[in-house]
Amino acid sequence: MTESYLIVVGVDGSEGGRRALAWAAQEAADRGGAVQAVMAWRWDGVELDPHTVRPDETRQHAERVLQQEIAALTAQHGSTHPVAAEVVEGRAAQVLADAARAADLLVLGSHGHSRLHHTVLGSVSEEVIRLAPCPVVVIPIPVPASSSAEPAVRA
Repeated sequence: MTESYLIVVGVDGSEGGRRALAWAAQEAADRGGAVQAVMAWRWDGVELDPHTVRPDETRQHAERVLQQEIAALTAQHGSTHPVAAEVVEGRAAQVLADAARAADLLVLGSHGHSRLHHTVLGSVSEEVIRLAPCPVVVIPIPVPASSSAEPAVRA
């Protein structure tokens, strides 16, 4: 039995997650490996009406989003390379680090949050990098060039 190169990729329905999935699929195709797309979900139960959203609905929503992202990848890139899908309950950083235990590479998308958001909430990518048992690739989101020649900040 031959070992396959396994790439685990975090998918969350964001532009960063889509870019990470596309990059991981291409890298796996180039290496003759496999892709496992992982989406973490949590239900914190803090909705104003606890009957509005239940844990099973949150999980089902995560499953739909992950399948839609994989279908969009296939439609956009014509990928015939299969992508395994896994939806796991838990904190994103821990779920991804755990999923990467059997992986050769873990791929994440960057979100480009503001400094305030990063300071207050931290970065899933930074936590994953600390926890991951394998190399981690973070795919950046391109920053659009300013349409104005004016400086962004004036004194």
